[in-house]
Amino acid sequence: MSYPYQIKSFEQYQKDYKRSIEDPAGFWSDIAEHFQWKKKWDNPLNWNFTEPKVEWFKGATLNITENCLDRHLEKMGDIPAIIWEPNDPEEHHRIITYKKLHEKVCQFANVLKNNGVKKGDRVCIYMGMIPELAIAVLACARIGAIHSVVFGGFSAQSIADRLYDAQAEYIITCDGAYRGAKDIPLKSVIDDALIGNRTVKRVIVCTRTRTPVSMIKGRDVWWEDEIKKIETLGLNDCAAEDMEAEDPLFILYTSGSTGKPKGVVHSCAGYMLYTNYTFVNVFQYQPGDIHFCTADIGWITGHSYIVYGPLSAGATTLMFEGVPTWPDAGRFWDIIDKYRVNILYTAPTAIRSLMGFGLGPVHGHDLSSLKILGTVGEPINEEAWHWYHEHIGKGKCPIVDTWWQTETGGILISNLAGVTPAKASWATLPLPGVEPVLVDEKGDEITTMEDGVYKGNLCIKQPWPSILRTTYGDHERCRTNYFATYPNLYFTGDGALKDEQGFYRITGRVDDVLNVSGHRIGTAEVENAINMHSGVVESAVVGYPHEIKGQGIYAFVIYTGSHQQNTHGTADLIRKDLLQTVTRIIGPIAKPDKIQFVSGLPKTRSGKIMRRILRKIAEGEVENLGDTTTLLDPAIVDEIKNGRL
Repeated sequence: MSYPYQIKSFEQYQKDYKRSIEDPAGFWSDIAEHFQWKKKWDNPLNWNFTEPKVEWFKGATLNITENCLDRHLEKMGDIPAIIWEPNDPEEHHRIITYKKLHEKVCQFANVLKNNGVKKGDRVCIYMGMIPELAIAVLACARIGAIHSVVFGGFSAQSIADRLYDAQAEYIITCDGAYRGAKDIPLKSVIDDALIGNRTVKRVIVCTRTRTPVSMIKGRDVWWEDEIKKIETLGLNDCAAEDMEAEDPLFILYTSGSTGKPKGVVHSCAGYMLYTNYTFVNVFQYQPGDIHFCTADIGWITGHSYIVYGPLSAGATTLMFEGVPTWPDAGRFWDIIDKYRVNILYTAPTAIRSLMGFGLGPVHGHDLSSLKILGTVGEPINEEAWHWYHEHIGKGKCPIVDTWWQTETGGILISNLAGVTPAKASWATLPLPGVEPVLVDEKGDEITTMEDGVYKGNLCIKQPWPSILRTTYGDHERCRTNYFATYPNLYFTGDGALKDEQGFYRITGRVDDVLNVSGHRIGTAEVENAINMHSGVVESAVVGYPHEIKGQGIYAFVIYTGSHQQNTHGTADLIRKDLLQTVTRIIGPIAKPDKIQFVSGLPKTRSGKIMRRILRKIAEGEVENLGDTTTLLDPAIVDEIKNGRL
């Protein structure tokens, strides 16, 4: 498969970029001609950021799975679509060709139909990183059901909230999952999430760990039994549902600055086009390359660059069930050596963690197959960038430092591997179709440099094909979160720098959202969880620099429970209780790294918590806290400073 829209030189990038900004409808229409449509579009682009309303390829019909599977069968049916590496290196891996994947997706699509799933129904997927997760996602898309994948580390309460918000009627899960040395009991978490639920009709359970599970008659069925029924009926093919270009493809929940997660909605056509385009261009994918994205499909990176982007490009995508440090810190390097991986796409958190083990685990592995390295999830620091470049890429592999979000669907700012310039710890230039702008608090464009760079809040001026369309069931929340802060601009929530070459460097969130190990966690969400503990009066959560995770979570807690923390031991016990509470309500991913007990919080006279002061204390900047005389109780600041952990 060739890619006529693959950018091969910096000059071509500049030319394509110019055209994409001046004539976005024409630019993307030309690229869209290389995909399979059931019916062509009437209008390539209709948009305004006030409502907001964005429509790409209105009037067209298609099915994304025909572009990911069917169109490859004739020439590439025997090429590996998915290589699956299990958690346990002793267990046998699996290679699934395009032909076999097509067959399995059609079979499971028929299972869904047989269980009552229809176009437009919401299906929650809560599974480990096994090929059946990708099959379930694609089977939903095949019949027009809207999938909502929930990461296998979220708690029962988090799942219950998402089920309620999406009004999901169907769940696909596993008995359990393996992650490193842990067995995660997925089905029992689902059972807890379903207590009191009145909408879910069917739970389909795939066997993985053989963990004993409770199967409720009339509601729960085994994946394997349902497949047998389909095989007996001879239903091994499933026609792809006609989908409107703007029909929803999936909902993916992301943390916001309020406690309730937002269901970001992506549509069929624009998302397909943009994930394919960015995959082919950023990674300079060549047919036959093996692409290893280490993300979980429970996050947007897995959706876009394990499943839809690579498969729509006819690529071979590698799925890994485990973690980079188990059974030892050489696991990534084992996998690269074993499968002759060409592209490695991982998170700075993983790189920093592996750096901590030194070069011993890297030695003895042949990494010469690597051509391109990538990072995702958070800005990469220079030290990690250079370690990655020198010791993993052996100084030969370009590193693409990709910046994007759940809401953007695909990569917005990144160098193109070996084609456009790279700069350590800078995301560099926007992709064609993406027009960034830096603005101040009032929304005015930054036009003067400070210390040789422009500094401001990062916004985008016009829509790209995979921009979010809405937040599920609450369009007003979409408007206020992304389009109301600055009129006629999409506000990313991130701050950025821009140098004289036009390169961008992301400096981090400017709202109350933390970026922990590349995953967004709302401070309000963590505070709500802590405040549910019976002994907690109030809490405030901020981020602070963490050498592995990028950002750590620091919680300041007012506690007046029955057993006061009058001894060091009691304080530690209360901390453990609070961590358990956060784990139960959100999941272990949101556990605070530090919990400091305080008698009060720095508040203005109107009652607003001054998180700016708490952030500085958490970061260790205790001398430069600004004017605290306007606080309700200025003395509380000294107490918090003195008790800093």
